[in-house]
Amino acid sequence: RGTLDPATHAARESNPLCGDEISLTLRVDGSDRIEEVRFDGEGCAISMASASLLTDGLKGKTLAEARALDRDTVLKGLGVPLSSVREQCALLALRALQAALGQASTAQGH
Repeated sequence: RGTLDPATHAARESNPLCGDEISLTLRVDGSDRIEEVRFDGEGCAISMASASLLTDGLKGKTLAEARALDRDTVLKGLGVPLSSVREQCALLALRALQAALGQASTAQGH
C-alpha cells in the first residue's frame, strides 16, 4: 500500500454509491514491464481486498498483460459470489488500472 514517487502511470477512481476511493500508481520500465505498483485509498473490505490482489498480481507483468485483465478475471480472483452492487466495489481497482493505462497511452503516444 501507498503511493510511488516517481510514478510513470497514475489514476484515482471512486465509487459514488458507497464512497470507496482508490489511487493507483505504477512504475513501468523501458521494456513496458511493471516494476512496481501500489494503491492507496479508503473503502469497504471488498474494494480494498480486490485492490490488494490486483496490485500483487501486476508486478512483473507487461503493459499488454495488464491491459488484458478484465472484469471476470478480477471477480474470479476474489473467489466469493458478489451482488451487482458489491461487484462495483470489487472492480474499482480495475477501473483505476484501466484509467492509469489509458492516460499513459495518450500521454506517451501509444
